[in-house]
Amino acid sequence: MAGPAHLAPPVELDGHVWERTLVHTHLIHIKEPLEPLLDEQVRPLLKEGDWVAMSEKVVAISEGRVVHYSVVRPGPLAKLIVKGTRKYEHDVAFSDPRKMQVAIMQTGSTRAAFAMVVGGVTKLFGRHGDFYRIAGHRIAEIDGFNPDTVAPFNEFAMLGPADPDKACASYASFLGHPVVIIDGNNINVEVLGASDDMPVDKAAARLILLDNPMGQGEELTPFVVVHRGGVPGGR
Repeated sequence: MAGPAHLAPPVELDGHVWERTLVHTHLIHIKEPLEPLLDEQVRPLLKEGDWVAMSEKVVAISEGRVVHYSVVRPGPLAKLIVKGTRKYEHDVAFSDPRKMQVAIMQTGSTRAAFAMVVGGVTKLFGRHGDFYRIAGHRIAEIDGFNPDTVAPFNEFAMLGPADPDKACASYASFLGHPVVIIDGNNINVEVLGASDDMPVDKAAARLILLDNPMGQGEELTPFVVVHRGGVPGGR
């Protein structure tokens, strides 16, 4: 039987109205398989042509790709780098030295320091984001240590799915419907992975989900069923 679900406001794109159904779940635990939830709560909602968006956080949690704050000790480099990161009013981003330390744990201190220097120089010329591009290791996908996240995951950093495209292919095969994994927050939404059978490309999927309908707090709606409706105004 499908779990609690409700509709997010529809989105108009490419001459169609896209309907989004948010699927409410229990608090998913570390290394908890997602297939039973998808089978019980998502599958009954699916109609022909629908696709499913999954939160990268819930996929990362299911894969066990999390780091508890108790094992993170921010070093001098992490504290130095965060001084130059962009600050946001409604999102922690990388302003927390603990989160930056997790990134350094992925990249290594030498590469992180090099990325900091080059990124600092190119920022003077109006380029932004070079630190993350040079550091690599998909550190921009790291999330966590956000006080607004539902407990106990406000105490964890999440590294992102190990292989988003592979995960999407696996879940799509299980459901018999296309799947995307999105990284959504109060700043931006990015599509991290997509199954090959998606009816829209990643750019369109991002726009359909750009308002981050899954939310950032205690909504517990990590799955979205997306349905292409009619044309705007019913014409």
